[in-house]
Parts: sequence; structure tokens; C-alpha cells
Amino acid sequence: MSMTRTMASPIRSVREQIADQLRNEILADLFPADEPMREAALAERFGTSRGPIRDALLQLSQEGALVYKPNSGVRVSAPVANGERTLMMTLRKRIEFDALKGFVRNFNETDEHNLRGTLDVMRAACVKKDLPGIVGSDIALHRRIVRRGGSEQMEAVWQSIAVRIRMDYSRLRNHMSIHREHERIVEAIVSGDLKDARKALELNLI
Repeated sequence: MSMTRTMASPIRSVREQIADQLRNEILADLFPADEPMREAALAERFGTSRGPIRDALLQLSQEGALVYKPNSGVRVSAPVANGERTLMMTLRKRIEFDALKGFVRNFNETDEHNLRGTLDVMRAACVKKDLPGIVGSDIALHRRIVRRGGSEQMEAVWQSIAVRIRMDYSRLRNHMSIHREHERIVEAIVSGDLKDARKALELNLI
């Protein structure tokens, strides 16, 4: 299991790293809906005991990426219906737009370093056509906006919504296009242009 991390990022526990990897793969549609998640197989894959696997599956079930079914175990949850997705996307945008104001207002050098670091990770994933890596850096960048410009409570709500929405990465003509979308968001934030940052965010969240 990869233990790589970017500068200024806290060391992630084994459970957190497993949860991150599985979440990224689920959101990248590498698992079909209702796919069972077997503890033994995952423990072998990640080279760990079942304890961290069980904890990671519990976390992802609480987020909505997985679902527990009686007599069937933990399985990959199905994407939400179109009507629910539209409503959830509206809520996600409201949260991110509101957080964006506070983020731009309180933006500092550490924020810029972290955003550009995430962009570098995303670019490398795009070059390798690593869709789970792209998903992970995408989530990380948006989460940073919500975390720095909003609150822990809003971040928790945002996380639940973002996991359930399942962004449509199949819309991309090429992998680098998603890097360019996020680069426009970052450059607008760095320049302090709230209007352009919101516009770039709006174009990305579809």
C-alpha cells in the first residue's frame, strides 16, 4: 500500500489510507454498485490485519460510499437517482460557494503551497491516467476550500454529499482537462478574484 504524502499534510493512519484508496476507487467507478467488500481479500491486498479494514469499511459506510445489507455484508452503494443528485449538487455548490468567500478572505502562503501541491499531485495522476489518483486530488482540493473557508460541521456535511454525488469523470475529453479546470480555480483564488473563482468552481461542479 502506498504511504506517500504531500508536504504540510499530517501522517495518515493505516485505516485512513485504506479508506482514502477505496473511496477514490469507488468514486472512479472501479467497483460496480452492490459489489461486496470482503475483509479477507482487502486485508491481503493492503497487507494488513482485518482491524484497519473493518474500521475503513465502517467509515466509508458512514460516509455513504458503502452500505451494509443484512445477510449480505458490506457492499458498494448505488449512485443516487438523478433528481436526488440535482438537489445534492445544489447543496454542494451552496456549501463550496459560501466557503470560498472565507477562504479567499483568509488566504495565506500556506494555503497557496497546499493548493499548488495538490495540483502537482493531480497533474501527475493525469499524466499516468490514474483515475483514482485524480479523484483523490480532486476531493482534496475541494475539501481544503470547505475546511479553510467554512467549518468542521460544514466539512462533514460536504463530505457526505460529495461521496454520494459521484462526479461524472467520463465527461472528460482527456485526463488533463480536469487539471486545467482546477488550475483555473486555484489561480483565481491566489489572485483574490472571488468572482472568477466562483465561475471556475461553477464550471467544474457539473
